Amino acid sequence: MSAFIVGDCQLFITPFTRSLPLSHSLHHTIFRPTRMKILQLRKQLGVIRSGTSATAAQYTVNSRPPVKTDHVDQKLVALSVTALVTIRNNEMGNLMEMMPRLMLNASNPKQLGGVVLQLVSSTQIDPRTMKPKMSKEAILDWSMKALTAGGETSTYRIDFMVESDFGVPGAITVCNKYQKEFFLESVAIEGVVHELVCNSWVQPEKVYAGKRIFFSNKAYLPWETPAGLKELRDEELRELQGDGKGLRIPSNRVYDYDVYNDLGDPDQGIEYVRPTLGGQKNPHPRRCRTGRPPTDTDINQESRLNASQSVYVPRDEALEKGKRDAFNLGKLKGILRNIIPSLTVAESDDVFKGFSDLNGLYKERTLHEMKPRDGSREKKIKRSFPKILRKVQDSVEEFFKFDPPQIISRDTSCWLRDDEFSRQALAGINPLSIEILKDFPPKSKLDPSVYGAQESALREEHIEGHLNGMSVQQAMEENKLFILDYHDMYLPFLNQINSLEDRKAYATRTIFFLTPMGTLKPIAIELSLPAVDPNSSPNQVLTPPVDATTHWLWQLGKAHVCSNDSGVHQLVHHWLRTHACMEPLIIAAHRQLSVMHPIYKLLDPHMRYTMKINAMARETLINAGGIIETNFTAGKYCMQISCAAYGNWWRFDKENLPADLIRRGVAVPDQTQAHGLRLLIEDYPYATDGLLIWSAIEDLVQTYVGYYYKDANAVCSDLELQTWYNESINVGHADLRHASWWPKLSTPDDLTSIITTIIWLASAQHAALNFGQYPYGGYVPTRPPLMRQLIPKENDPEYKLFVSDPQGYFLSSLPSWSQTTKYMAVIDIISSHSPDEEYIGVRKDLSTWSGDTEIVEAFYRFSMEIRRIEKEIEKKNSDINLRNRFGAGISPYELLMPSSGPGVTCRGVPNSITV
Repeated sequence: MSAFIVGDCQLFITPFTRSLPLSHSLHHTIFRPTRMKILQLRKQLGVIRSGTSATAAQYTVNSRPPVKTDHVDQKLVALSVTALVTIRNNEMGNLMEMMPRLMLNASNPKQLGGVVLQLVSSTQIDPRTMKPKMSKEAILDWSMKALTAGGETSTYRIDFMVESDFGVPGAITVCNKYQKEFFLESVAIEGVVHELVCNSWVQPEKVYAGKRIFFSNKAYLPWETPAGLKELRDEELRELQGDGKGLRIPSNRVYDYDVYNDLGDPDQGIEYVRPTLGGQKNPHPRRCRTGRPPTDTDINQESRLNASQSVYVPRDEALEKGKRDAFNLGKLKGILRNIIPSLTVAESDDVFKGFSDLNGLYKERTLHEMKPRDGSREKKIKRSFPKILRKVQDSVEEFFKFDPPQIISRDTSCWLRDDEFSRQALAGINPLSIEILKDFPPKSKLDPSVYGAQESALREEHIEGHLNGMSVQQAMEENKLFILDYHDMYLPFLNQINSLEDRKAYATRTIFFLTPMGTLKPIAIELSLPAVDPNSSPNQVLTPPVDATTHWLWQLGKAHVCSNDSGVHQLVHHWLRTHACMEPLIIAAHRQLSVMHPIYKLLDPHMRYTMKINAMARETLINAGGIIETNFTAGKYCMQISCAAYGNWWRFDKENLPADLIRRGVAVPDQTQAHGLRLLIEDYPYATDGLLIWSAIEDLVQTYVGYYYKDANAVCSDLELQTWYNESINVGHADLRHASWWPKLSTPDDLTSIITTIIWLASAQHAALNFGQYPYGGYVPTRPPLMRQLIPKENDPEYKLFVSDPQGYFLSSLPSWSQTTKYMAVIDIISSHSPDEEYIGVRKDLSTWSGDTEIVEAFYRFSMEIRRIEKEIEKKNSDINLRNRFGAGISPYELLMPSSGPGVTCRGVPNSITV
């Protein structure tokens, strides 16, 4: 036997073939000229995978001498090709579960089967079958000694036998003959630059009889697909599309669409009946189809699952162990934090008696001044315990308490102040509602034939004394007046909402004046109710206080505004615009874009966990009697507010950041300014930080798209791409499919805009709306999710009670004690980052483009730009001239700060919607 060197790989050939040349394609497979450069860039980006052996990470080749095989064609050479197979340990069960299987395999390897793998040539067709050339089957069983083990992964070495004209390995098939699924992380084939990054569950043969296909990690446009992979590419997509029939089980990998007909539970009674979301009456984006049977009482409604089951999502959409553990820990903390209130608060006494009760919910160690030393409730509770147990009780109560949210950690009086109330519209958890005031008085767009004339009660005399000497017209001309307008969003539902027990709401409008310091000042609040008497106005106008009574009326008015704001934030900006509207795009991507497609590969990190998170929302958040209905003013009508916003207001072409700012009138086009926009409120933290990230994403996507699509013809002729986009609209967003505003997909610029918008929504937009929920809303008086009383008028019976005890009336209007702690527990969980979070600017799949230095360098520049943006945000948060993000007792605006650690940090921009 003789050996020779090709590239950096030693190959062996048998003596009787040593004079015959090896296939050029196999030589080419082994040559790796860009390896070190790519690894250096990966290291700089921080994406070398921990727990992966150096051999696997660096693609070290270790060709083995061939085993003697029978030859049909004596000119072919039998070669042994080594591959490193990496299995994720923490997804295979614990050691006690593994031991019996390993022992059985050791004594009788054939008893439980094994994992059967075959290499697939991407370039060579077998003339006998007219299908791609295949290697001999190789068997992996768990009794084999792993090259690396004990950490998160185990790596095994297996040998494939191939013929010398095999060509370039482009895929691998996997058949699991064991009894349980396992998680296959990657397969690194000797000499192949593009390893097969699998990251998928492989089901046992008894569950899935076919062979799983995993492709080389190289990106191919449809017409560039190597001959050997074309048929497999189509076959894989057909598998993911399914047939639209039958019940989906947890092991399935099928992506399909359905309406939201699974939120109610009519079998439990009339109070659990909910309308279907999706359709002409309640337009809504589509969800992932589960195929569950209908309810007994309504064949159009899908049955609910019991508490031990989970809503179906394709198997690979499940949360990984780190994320599951973080969620479970959060749930446990939430349960524990409600133990004390549930044991000590009687139903008849479920109301805060004073602010000391509220302050007592938070841990003393962080906020010493908040301990309710003289609180009436604390005294009452402590009298029920023997004195000897008081110290133990104190320790237990302290353990169960909440961390003080950021909003009060610096200043406990912030909820009272007008400046903080206004600042939240620019630098809070909902900075997406503030608009320029275009008309005064404001005008409603509701149909007067349905809702009656909706004339505003606001008049110039209400606000002209607060405009620094300007007239209303002058202030509007100089772009000094802004508005939070929730009138049209709430008014159609107010009669139903106010008929609910313990729910009272207005449709609010709030007028702000832009001060010379660049801050907003609230100057009027309009509270509207549906008209009952055509001769009297149901609207009420509040202006800044001038005495004690108007002070408390003003405080109540601001609380109702914040309750409206909280609902619109959660139901429209957060749920609808990010979670719900993204899901159809994700479903279509899996159905119509091959995993080899460049656009799929670009979007992949931005789709992580979202479908599972949305499924969990249907289980416990937006369902009948779920957390959203329980904790927000609109109650059982919450999701109908989302539907109304979707049908009347949402537009994909306005979802990119610049277009949204222009639509709201807070920015105007100006090519002389950075980003081509001039902000009318210069110190608008969400907008200024957001535009930095938006531009960075746009630059990356423009480079990426330009690399693969040189002209409009390339975009239009990409069948996978066009089918993905068309299906997203016509099926995923079927209720709006005929809208004229959908962007065209005809040019590289069109594609750049669409993809940039998707990445923006999944990353920065969602982060800005989600991770501040507890930091900004964890102190209920600053942002009550619901209100339980209207503001009393002088002729109302409640007015006497209000005058005699305004603080008590204010507290009794807020959520109850038990409602508050449950709400706080939930938003604490959903404001938290898990340890496995993947943040913007970091990619773990750069080996995909190891031969495409232009793409790798674009990702590297993007990563560096994100780091620069983080430093710029830090600098702005220390600028004394920026009053909306710096000042005494003011929390810096960090919701668009790219990086974060785990937990509730009020910062961090993950790549995708992960919570």
